[in-house]
Amino acid sequence: MIRWKNMLSKALNAIEVVTFDYPYISSGKRRAPPKAEKLVDFHLDVIKNAVAKYPDHPLILVGKSMGSRVSCMVAGKDIGASAVVCLGYPLKGINGSMRDETLLQLRVPVMFVQGSKDGLCPLDKLEAVREKMSCANDIHVINGGDHSFKVAKKHLQLTESTQEGIEDMAAHAIATFVSNLKNMCS
Repeated sequence: MIRWKNMLSKALNAIEVVTFDYPYISSGKRRAPPKAEKLVDFHLDVIKNAVAKYPDHPLILVGKSMGSRVSCMVAGKDIGASAVVCLGYPLKGINGSMRDETLLQLRVPVMFVQGSKDGLCPLDKLEAVREKMSCANDIHVINGGDHSFKVAKKHLQLTESTQEGIEDMAAHAIATFVSNLKNMCS
């Protein structure tokens, strides 16, 4: 996430991009992650601290994988979020169930950055959910990317691309989304 923090900070010309790890990650012990609902309070505390440190600045929540799901849950708590950016939203649960309820309740604009080969978020399923969402939403697809946006070397060679270049394009798409927020309804 450090690379994404730096890319987004630069692309957004942001005052600050605040990153954090959930306690189960920062503990250093390998364990299964808790249910997303159990991470909401910790996430809210981080946001409250950031808002206190940078009052009167737009609050755009960005999360990767489960962090994007928790960001969507938190954005529904009327915390003054301007938008949510989901990097690899895990739409499919472990048992194959769709995790769309939070997305369907959102009232702030959402941008999805998804790999076209992401097994946790098939693009056809995400498109169906996006059509049902009442909030403004957009998507940037990383062609050939998996859940972590990693693109196979062969695909990179065929498209004459680099992993860094593909991720920079995604950061630019996020910056465009953020700059267009004033034109979106929330």
